[in-house]
Amino acid sequence: MTERVPVRPDLEDTEPYGAPQLSVAVRLATNETPYPPPRAFSERLAARIAELELNRYPDRRATALRSALGARFGLPVNRVWAAKGSNEVLLQLFQAYGGPGRRLLLFRPGYSAHPLIARVASTGVVEMDLDESFRLGADAAREAVTACDPDVVVVASPNNPTGIAVDPDVVRALHDGGRALVVVDEAYVEFAGARASAVALLDELPRLVVCRTFSKAWRLAGLRLGYLLAHAWVIDDLRKVRLPYHLDTLTQAAGLAAIELADEVTAHVAGLCAERERLRSAMAALDGVEVFDSAANFLLFRTAVDDLFDRLLAGGVLVRDFSALPRLERCLRVTVGTPAENDSFVSALEESLT
Repeated sequence: MTERVPVRPDLEDTEPYGAPQLSVAVRLATNETPYPPPRAFSERLAARIAELELNRYPDRRATALRSALGARFGLPVNRVWAAKGSNEVLLQLFQAYGGPGRRLLLFRPGYSAHPLIARVASTGVVEMDLDESFRLGADAAREAVTACDPDVVVVASPNNPTGIAVDPDVVRALHDGGRALVVVDEAYVEFAGARASAVALLDELPRLVVCRTFSKAWRLAGLRLGYLLAHAWVIDDLRKVRLPYHLDTLTQAAGLAAIELADEVTAHVAGLCAERERLRSAMAALDGVEVFDSAANFLLFRTAVDDLFDRLLAGGVLVRDFSALPRLERCLRVTVGTPAENDSFVSALEESLT
């Protein structure tokens, strides 16, 4: 008798996604916001939970939540979708528009979960390199689409792990250069300023989708709530692949509470951006540290020290190690934390360089 059923052949060598989750004094590895949601949010959610009918299935269409999200962008409910984190949003997009015989175009370096999610959805991946400064220009974008002829394109803005935002002309080039669904992953866009978003292009580009999350600027990484903005036909198609009752009642309630208190929940963003620039200056002042531009809540940096990740970890500081990836040799990424956490990181970095 066979002891186990073999996994799909294309998944045999797949490593599950996951950054290290270690108990250390300073955790700056996973781009979480260092500040918890305001007390007003917790109190409102607690009061609302007491009224929920958890013996009943959730609203399958999450109508109230999607309506509230749409109102923030001047869009009707039929142009908004929500799911358990932006990763599930992406999975549903790949299930609907990818699959066997279809291609996804990605740009590297980029978010390491994108190709993994595509593999789970049985979608082939073609990766093109960003330029030497880790940027994507309009001409290069158009050439990549022409050469690959993808069914779906995903570009992150700001990019993870580089932190560099994508120009609107690049989004237009990706869209107009081919026939693909163009997905802009804006997980960190709130840290990049109002002009950085591709939302303003939605009515101009019929095959554009903009994905966002509550995990970063909304301080709700533990909630797992993401959403997308698109044209109504995309939402209709996603209903064909979503699981029954995929977005639970508690998550919907928490999302609504956060939207109702949006100014308070996101009030920390400006201060965090200022802290990013302070941290960047402090790092750049150290000998042997190259810090890349960032419009997100993290900084990618490079040094000449091969074992810097281990040295920092020994000093009680956890960052994200990208040094094994092509073109990111000796690169690490640090999340912008509290001023005290950032000071601890800079001190540990300075000590680790000697």
